[in-house]
Amino acid sequence: GGKLYVDGLLRDEPFLSQPTLYEYGPAVVPPGQYFVLGDNRNNSYDSHIWGPLPVENIIGRAQIIFFSVAEGERAWEIWRWPWTVRWSRLLSIVR
Repeated sequence: GGKLYVDGLLRDEPFLSQPTLYEYGPAVVPPGQYFVLGDNRNNSYDSHIWGPLPVENIIGRAQIIFFSVAEGERAWEIWRWPWTVRWSRLLSIVR
């Protein structure tokens, strides 16, 4: 799978739940833009799909993880929550 390099240096990403299954790049991010990636890379609709994000489109910063379900699970299946909710992440502060 894909590995993330920034300015030629491999980034350590221990927070990823699984290896990235797609290849992208290399890409040059223009000045005034950001390349944003989700921690659930294989299911994230992020810059690997729609490209760099202009800085003027960033209106805030993530502060808290409100709700999180396990990889591959559907949040709307509430009857499965006892087994699928990632309770340790619920209402945790984003670092």
